[in-house]
Amino acid sequence: MNIVTHFKQVRAQTVLFCSHLNVEDYSIQVVAFASPPKWHLAHTTWFFEEFILKPFLTNYKEFNDNYSFLFNSYYNTLGSRILQSNRGNMSRPVTSEVLDYRSYVDEHVLKLLAQNSNKELTDLITLGLNHEQQHQELLVTDVKYMFGHNPLFPVYKKDENLLKNHNQSKETFQIKEGVYEIGYKGNDFCYDNELGVHKVFIADFEINNFLVTNGDYIAFMEAGGYSDFNLWLDEGWSWVNKNQVNAPLYWYKIDQEWHYYTLAGLQLVDKNAILGHINFYEANAYAEWKRMRLPTEFEWEVASKNLDLGKRWEWTASAYLPYPNFEKANGAVGEYNGKFMSNKMVLRGASVATSQNHSRNTYRNFFSPLERWQYTGIRLVK
Repeated sequence: MNIVTHFKQVRAQTVLFCSHLNVEDYSIQVVAFASPPKWHLAHTTWFFEEFILKPFLTNYKEFNDNYSFLFNSYYNTLGSRILQSNRGNMSRPVTSEVLDYRSYVDEHVLKLLAQNSNKELTDLITLGLNHEQQHQELLVTDVKYMFGHNPLFPVYKKDENLLKNHNQSKETFQIKEGVYEIGYKGNDFCYDNELGVHKVFIADFEINNFLVTNGDYIAFMEAGGYSDFNLWLDEGWSWVNKNQVNAPLYWYKIDQEWHYYTLAGLQLVDKNAILGHINFYEANAYAEWKRMRLPTEFEWEVASKNLDLGKRWEWTASAYLPYPNFEKANGAVGEYNGKFMSNKMVLRGASVATSQNHSRNTYRNFFSPLERWQYTGIRLVK
């Protein structure tokens, strides 16, 4: 696919997702980690304006010189910005103006590509498109968090239950002890945190070619999983008690039956469907209960060619750290991944909310071990 077609498709997909929202939905921020839809629409556009148009298009005029302050996310190199927790305070600019901003920037990026298609430019646009695809997934999960905490449990779209997947396999695979290469080896796009191909030693292990289901997890809950401190890491146990957690995110006990919120509305929990929306500590506690464990990210990558993938982001037992010889790029682009290599755990695979063609078996996702608003699940090894 050529860069112009790719650009048009990705940019259109973001707007298409938001087209199912009402205008009142665009500015709501329920919690600091979940941004409003309007902010996602503007921030992904600002990325192209800041990294592509300003440096590459001669005489480019900014759409609005306040937007860098409003829609910069975390790039310290590029100056000051609003606090993340204040993104929901912006009733202005209005949504229609943000959509005009998108059109303005798109028009100028396409104009630039008609004049210039050198590798430096197209590589940065490809980075911008992958960045936007990350925000497309965040849009799905942030909108779900907003609707899932609305007492009316609004329906985003009646056929949009992303939790309905079932396992296609009941197999397990044996991986033999050995030295394996880890990291991205191809010539297409990847993130800098996937680079630095290196060897790791892995002992014999067995990995499930299926993920934990809702029914599996209900058995853990009914066995007192949330009340047995022996199963929990210390920070996880503190989190359970502080927040009085007794079920995955979006689960509600109604008339003695478990229900969960989906983008198609509140539904009865399908016990045979794959579990979602649990954090690292819940995943680790469940593994302890099963007398198994989570895979390391290296075990996961080695086994991935044999696994059914793409239903949930899968927690690993690996902290998010740099590979050998990891190098940050110069300037603001270097802030993309490297500075977050602390207090995060690695997730592998992809989820039902991941944009099409935005996954690789070397892709290293990362979140705080406390976070569970993504479509996260559990694969076990022993």
